Amino acid sequence: MDVRVPRLAEGVESATVANILVSEGGRIARDQVILELETEKAVGPIPSPAAGTVTKIHVKPGEEVAVGQVLISVAEEEAAEKAPAAAPRAAPQPEAGPWEEYRYESSSGLAPPASPSVVKIARELAIDLTRVKGSERGGRITLEDLRAYVEHLQRIAYAPRPALEKAEKPAPKGIDFSRWGPVEKKRISSLRRTVGQRMHDSWSTIPHVTQFDEVDITDLLALRKKFAPGFEKKGTHLTLTPFVMKALVTALKKHPAFNSSLDEASAEVVFKGYYHFGVAVDTEAGLIVPVVRDVDKKGMWDLAAELNGLVEKTRQRKISLDELQGSSFTITNQGGIGGGHFTPIINKPDVAVLGLGRAALQPVLRKGKVHGRMMLPICLSYDHRVVDGADAVRFVNELVQALASFSEKELKR
Repeated sequence: MDVRVPRLAEGVESATVANILVSEGGRIARDQVILELETEKAVGPIPSPAAGTVTKIHVKPGEEVAVGQVLISVAEEEAAEKAPAAAPRAAPQPEAGPWEEYRYESSSGLAPPASPSVVKIARELAIDLTRVKGSERGGRITLEDLRAYVEHLQRIAYAPRPALEKAEKPAPKGIDFSRWGPVEKKRISSLRRTVGQRMHDSWSTIPHVTQFDEVDITDLLALRKKFAPGFEKKGTHLTLTPFVMKALVTALKKHPAFNSSLDEASAEVVFKGYYHFGVAVDTEAGLIVPVVRDVDKKGMWDLAAELNGLVEKTRQRKISLDELQGSSFTITNQGGIGGGHFTPIINKPDVAVLGLGRAALQPVLRKGKVHGRMMLPICLSYDHRVVDGADAVRFVNELVQALASFSEKELKR
């Protein structure tokens, strides 16, 4: 019995092998976790559907696998008991590849050796026998060779497009950096590879534009200072992010294009009637974006408590795949580590992401007098296929106003 990569989630066609928890020759029980797969930055267990003995492990940690791919082969206990003691083994089949590079060549120009029946089948299926590697002496092609080649073509036909595109790319050439001095190598984690691939896909397929501005949050910080002790007594910490989330709802309701997604298959813009915000979390393993749902329906205390809980689960890598999907807008905050203005990359399929820097005391001229005000850098990256620059300016202006005039009533609900 072969244990294959199951259907993981809607739109998810591949995963990375995070951990292999069994070994070849080892006995396993039904529903025992045999390995863990990492998808969309969440780690999920894969249980064995039956008890038996592991006969072969087909993958290794860090390897990317597609839905339907064989992970582990298991000899079921019931099947082993019923099998005859000296069951004949099937004739070995040639490995699945590399047919793309194989080509039969003959100095005499003759066709590759094969029986008339094999030649007839190949002709009926329009298969070029010069691309089929024969396993018998002299390169003679058998029916099993032809069948293996057909299965190879089927795997290509049904493979997920991302996997095909990756396979078609030439392998990168390594560079020996040690020629110029001492070096240290550290393997890239599967999460870091996932984040990198998603960021590359987003940057290379979406025309990014970033709008910069600053927000006077002096009065907002005074509100936070006033209500923070009450939040602490109730068991949660009040940060700047819940304020930003509430202000975003106000701005998004007036500018719904920023709360949409582009359906490239149907050439339609999908306007979302919900406000689910992805919040980027900096973890030791890399950047992970859990989603806070229905922000418009929750009060400040509920938002603060849920956000703090999600951040903690994310850093402990206990976040589920469902909690990482379904965002309509994304927020990333570098203020805690001292960032200023930057150009955040859109979290596809969202069409916009808001970046926050660290607020700083700056001199501001008001009615002819200079005042010291706390100014927050904000950076809005948006998909120029969906949103125009003028719309982005209007959206940012609305957000600036909502933050600068944040109502105390929101904190009393």
